[in-house]
Amino acid sequence: MKDTVYLFAYGLLFGLGLIVAGMSNPAKVLAFLDVTGDWDPSLALVMASALLVLGGARYLMHRNNDEADREQQPLLASQVGVDVRLIGGAAIFGIGWGLSGFCPGPALLGLGAGVLDNYVFVAAMFAGFALFRLLHQR
Repeated sequence: MKDTVYLFAYGLLFGLGLIVAGMSNPAKVLAFLDVTGDWDPSLALVMASALLVLGGARYLMHRNNDEADREQQPLLASQVGVDVRLIGGAAIFGIGWGLSGFCPGPALLGLGAGVLDNYVFVAAMFAGFALFRLLHQR
């Protein structure tokens, strides 16, 4: 139960961060991606802030580890690799984000706003999940 409360709090904090940063607004995301037109660089500050928080968290996580722990590989290191599927998936994700202005996290958050575009995007996203699973099983 305690873990569920923490996970809920993390999700709530993440959602609030998306709202405050403007990531739940597809028009703002598209303006950030439009580097040749009316470019809005404000989301670059959001990304830089996220990297600073990540860097600080990683520092705190590894600060107390001894040298033997630092030399160990991550738990899933042998299962993670750059391959055609990873590059293809990243390209499809980027193209979809650029065309729609929706990213999965903000799109799920936007379901609470009752905007039809969010529902269409999330339905298409889950259809893509199902299509991948179907094709991957073959």
